[in-house]
Amino acid sequence: MKKRIEIFDTTLRDGAQAPGISFTIRDKIKIISLLDDFGIDYIEAGNPSVNPKDAELFKLIAGLKLKKAKICAFTSTCKPSEIADRCDSLLKTSQLATEYVSVVGKSSALHVSSVLRTTKKENLRIITDSIKFLIARGKKVIFYAEHFFDGYLKDPDYSMLVIKTARDAGSECVVLCDTNGGTLPDTAAQMVTSTSKVIDCKIGIHCHNDIGMAAASTISAISSGAVQLHGTFLGIGERCGNTSLTTIIPTVAYKLNAQLSCAAKIPEICDYARKIADILNITVDNSSPYIGAYAFTHKAGMHIDAVMKNSSTFEHIDPMFVGNSRQAVISEYSGKSTLYNRFQELSPGIEKNAPEIASTLAKIKQYEHEGYHYENADASLDLIMLESLGKRKTFFKLKNFKLVLSEPDIQKKSNSKAAALMKISVGNEEEITAAEGNGPVDAMDAALRKALTRFYPSLSSMRLLDYKVRVLDSDAAAGAKVRVLIESGDSSCSWHTVGVSTDIMEASWKALIDSVEYKLSMDEGIIKSRQ
Repeated sequence: MKKRIEIFDTTLRDGAQAPGISFTIRDKIKIISLLDDFGIDYIEAGNPSVNPKDAELFKLIAGLKLKKAKICAFTSTCKPSEIADRCDSLLKTSQLATEYVSVVGKSSALHVSSVLRTTKKENLRIITDSIKFLIARGKKVIFYAEHFFDGYLKDPDYSMLVIKTARDAGSECVVLCDTNGGTLPDTAAQMVTSTSKVIDCKIGIHCHNDIGMAAASTISAISSGAVQLHGTFLGIGERCGNTSLTTIIPTVAYKLNAQLSCAAKIPEICDYARKIADILNITVDNSSPYIGAYAFTHKAGMHIDAVMKNSSTFEHIDPMFVGNSRQAVISEYSGKSTLYNRFQELSPGIEKNAPEIASTLAKIKQYEHEGYHYENADASLDLIMLESLGKRKTFFKLKNFKLVLSEPDIQKKSNSKAAALMKISVGNEEEITAAEGNGPVDAMDAALRKALTRFYPSLSSMRLLDYKVRVLDSDAAAGAKVRVLIESGDSSCSWHTVGVSTDIMEASWKALIDSVEYKLSMDEGIIKSRQ
């Protein structure tokens, strides 16, 4: 029988302590809805006793219709020498909390003496009184044993006495906290094993990632008896963050074969992660386990060849299990097998040893030696392949080109404008045009599309979406090569092109030409859209 593991999400409380993260009430409600839909067991929504925004949130939460998730309010024990009945924070929490309250208390003798500045006995009293106060008012309590791991190493008897006191007071679950994030996985395992011999309630694990071990320590704790894991979506949190639920949930499900209430939604975890990231106004790290864009991306030719034959050779799970997809990157490290699979999209039926494949591979290696990079420039790569196949079409030719730059108006705080004058030919016809833009690249893009729209009306829907420049050899100073990466798009898809030169305008022009030619190639069916 599978072991049942509960998921406790603290994105909205502990995650809110991450630098750069700030939630509105509307943000929190959106995330609560997503987490509930995903199947999270507990959602720690905030600290209503000290945060007015959270107090307002909990008033609204009472009216929410959730599928399964239990909303949890966070608070701390009453202060030393304070009676729980007269503690404002506990009173307010008991009034605003729905069913569950997570109560944090000191489990480290060092913190009791140096932070609380009280006695060990008094700390036990305030833990007991605080928990019993909330239970008497109809709440269920989850106790955070703060700094448990550090406290246990210095005074194990007292740390164990704290968690036993919390259990005896009525806590439904006692959570062992690696608050400093410095605990090693084997230590976490040993302490959970020891704890399970002292208390008979549920044991939880709450780790921070200060030494990069949050996920590993969480897995060790679960393997040793913990049944409730704490974390945040995308691992956000104070300092180096918390255990990442987007990492730990698939691992617990697929590697530990545990029973999770969110199991049915794990194949959609990438989608949920991106939705939450959008609300947080952050991006998903490309290298994130399971959900990152690079999680199932292969670059080395031998690796790609092996994966195409048997995906388990270089993939620990099927990317579909987490809603991700496999990618094969074309680069100077690619082999013929990688290019062969890509060529089949452009030329079905091409032989694996076709000379076009060998010549394209040679071109890629030469171009990358010159500074080009095709991992994020699929459109430029497709055009190289079309050229090798003899299918690349020349849609226009540049006859003349001139840029006119204006000085920025410092007093009006306006940016410099640029104008591009251009003469192009399409077949036997010519077009002369000019356009203004916010900077030279924008002006070049506008002028080129303006000149070509008479011949190719579909270009009116095309837009320049992003523009990046990288200096390739900074030691060469003003003579350095630059690589320009452009993202363009229309109403149906987007694509990336690249240009390299010692002249930034020339590099930009190369990328722009590729972008327009790729769009026109798609319009004529020479290339199929990848989106």
